[in-house]
Amino acid sequence: MYDTIIFPTDGSDGSEAALDHAADVATRYDAVLHVLFVAKDDFGPSGMVEKEHEGVERSEMVGKSEIEAERERAQSGMVNTQHDVRGAVAEHGQQVVADAADAIGDDVTVETVVLDGNPYERIIEFADENDADLIVMGTHGRTGVDRYLLGSVTEKVVRTSDVPVLTVRMQA
Repeated sequence: MYDTIIFPTDGSDGSEAALDHAADVATRYDAVLHVLFVAKDDFGPSGMVEKEHEGVERSEMVGKSEIEAERERAQSGMVNTQHDVRGAVAEHGQQVVADAADAIGDDVTVETVVLDGNPYERIIEFADENDADLIVMGTHGRTGVDRYLLGSVTEKVVRTSDVPVLTVRMQA
């Protein structure tokens, strides 16, 4: 029934909660599990990147110490800050997918992928390109104004994907 499963992750607690479900379904159906990280390509004018981890302010930058060093060099005119921020995010993504693959273990065939772009669009494109049978995603479980103001990659994928999406709510 499921041969190809996509597990998009940002390394947050919400996505980690879904990892066990993705691995379980992949094990049960002997499916290939694609662990996917999408490095957001729109950093805005400041180059800031938002990261939603419990206990981390939304305005903090991913890989803050590396980015701060790059920003200092950028102020001297030596480098392109946005390019360096994108590189730091992609590097962070490589670590996120590697950590997820390690957590899954050897019982599942895992392929790791890091892409650039708009996260929900790239997830859907990747699922289509790889003939995915299922997408497994975590959700923070926000409701009301929080969900409206913050947006949700998971919600956008659910609304626009032709592939079935299994959502796993983060436990309190």
